[in-house]
Amino acid sequence: MYPSSHNGGGHPKYAQGYAGGAMNIQPTQPYPSNSNTSAATRRWSTGLGHCCDDPANCLITCFCPCITFGQIAEIVNQGSVSCAASGVIYGLLGLTGLSCFYSCSYRSRLRGQYDLEEAPCEDCLVHFCCETCALCQEYRQLRNQGFDMGIGMSIYVPLICCWHANMDRQGRGITAAPVVGRMTR
Repeated sequence: MYPSSHNGGGHPKYAQGYAGGAMNIQPTQPYPSNSNTSAATRRWSTGLGHCCDDPANCLITCFCPCITFGQIAEIVNQGSVSCAASGVIYGLLGLTGLSCFYSCSYRSRLRGQYDLEEAPCEDCLVHFCCETCALCQEYRQLRNQGFDMGIGMSIYVPLICCWHANMDRQGRGITAAPVVGRMTR
């Protein structure tokens, strides 16, 4: 029915091979895009209900979720919108009860940036039912990705430049290759 291909037979749409001991199956012809079939390859670093893994963040998020949301939003936005601005918008929307719809869009963006699974259910449903737990999970995920979520924060001027402080810290960690002495003849 299908002509033989370089993969040893089978469906011509797939080229099969082995890379590093794992089967590598890639389509040779493009599929129509379907957002429901995108396969997330990574799990969240912590579960949704593991809020007490970081008790300080859990308390802050319970009593003032706009702080945690602002930190998450600044990292997800890669510093284009400040932590303070995102936190204020979240706080104002919280007065209307619509903050969960705003924050669920950031969960979706975070998942897209780190290729995370949409679990345990749809992003908006997670934020609607478990807003505080969702924010804590996102905070822990970014922290586990290597971001120092408290950097750039001050007791006097909170919510300033978490993203830029992290980028400065990473920049200081980059070193130049050592200079090798010249060879003499």
